[in-house]
Amino acid sequence: MSNHVSLRHLRCFVAVARSGSFTAAAARLFMTQSSLTHVIQQFEEAVGVKLFDRSTRRVSMTEEAERYLAEAEQMIKRFDASIADLKAFASVQRGHLHIAAAASVIDYYLYKVIELFRAQFPQITVSIRDAGAQQVEQLVAEGAIDFAVASRHRGLEDLLYTPLLTDRYGVILDAKDPLARSTGPLAWTDLDPAGYVGFSADTGIDSFLRKHARGFKQREGQRNEASSTTSLFSLLKSPGNYSVVPALTAQHGYAHKLHFRPLKSPQLMREICLISRRLRSLSPGAEAFLALLRQVLRDTPVPAHTRIAPLGPSGPSGLISPS
Repeated sequence: MSNHVSLRHLRCFVAVARSGSFTAAAARLFMTQSSLTHVIQQFEEAVGVKLFDRSTRRVSMTEEAERYLAEAEQMIKRFDASIADLKAFASVQRGHLHIAAAASVIDYYLYKVIELFRAQFPQITVSIRDAGAQQVEQLVAEGAIDFAVASRHRGLEDLLYTPLLTDRYGVILDAKDPLARSTGPLAWTDLDPAGYVGFSADTGIDSFLRKHARGFKQREGQRNEASSTTSLFSLLKSPGNYSVVPALTAQHGYAHKLHFRPLKSPQLMREICLISRRLRSLSPGAEAFLALLRQVLRDTPVPAHTRIAPLGPSGPSGLISPS
C-alpha cells in the first residue's frame, strides 16, 4: 500500500466527517458507497490512524480525526482558492501589471488607459514607472515589468519594439520669449546656447539628440540638465531658459505656460514603441491593457506634430509584431 495521500483522500474524509454518513457523503461526492469506503480505508492505512468509528449506525470520528478535521478543511480551502486565483488570472479577472513609460505618454495617453482598464477589471491593479529610456529597456529585459511604452535607447536584441507613434522635436520656451511670437518652424541655429537646458545621458531624448542632432552645439557644451520632464519644467520657469523636446512633451499640464515651436534643418522625429520581451507571451491582463491602449490611441485627438503609427488588426494582438 502506497503512503501517498492525495487531495481526493482529504475531500472524502471531510465529506464523511461532516455528514456523519458514508451513504450521504457518497451521494454528495457522486461516488458509490463502496468506492468511498475504499478511499477512506486507503487514507487510514497511509497515515496509520483510524479515522472513523463504525460500530454504531451513525459514523463518528475518532479523537484523532476530530483534531485533524479543521486542518484538512483549511488545506482544501487554500488549494481551491489558489486554483481559483490561477483561473482568474488566466481569464483577466485578477492580477497585477507592472508598466514603465515615458512621462509624456503617461500624461497624455496612459492615464486614460488605466482609468478604462480599472473600470473593466477592478481586480487587476497597475503599477506604472516613469523611468529613463536606458532603465526602461533593462527592466523589460530582466522581466521586472510586463512591458514599456517608451522610445528605443540601445535597441537590445532580446526586446521587441512595436512602433506606436512619432512626434516631432521642437523647442519649448517661455511664452514671453521673443522666439515665442511665431508658431512656424525654427532652425537649430536660431537657438541661443546660453539658455539651453538639456537632459541627462540616460534619457531617450539625450541619446537621440546625441546621435541625430550632431550640429546642435548647445548639447555638447556646458549646460543645465534635467533627468525628467518634471525637473525640466521647473528649470524652464527661469527667464531665458529653453529646451528641445518631442511635441508630446509640450502637452504636459505645465506646458500651457510655455510655447512650442518645431525645429527644422534637420527635422527630427521621436518614435514611441511598445517594448516587450521577444518570444515571450504577455499575460491576459497585459493583452487586455494593450487592447485599451489601442482604443485610446485611436480615439484621443492627435496633438500637433504627432502621428499615430498603423496599429494593425483590431484586438490586442494588433500592437504586437509577429517577429
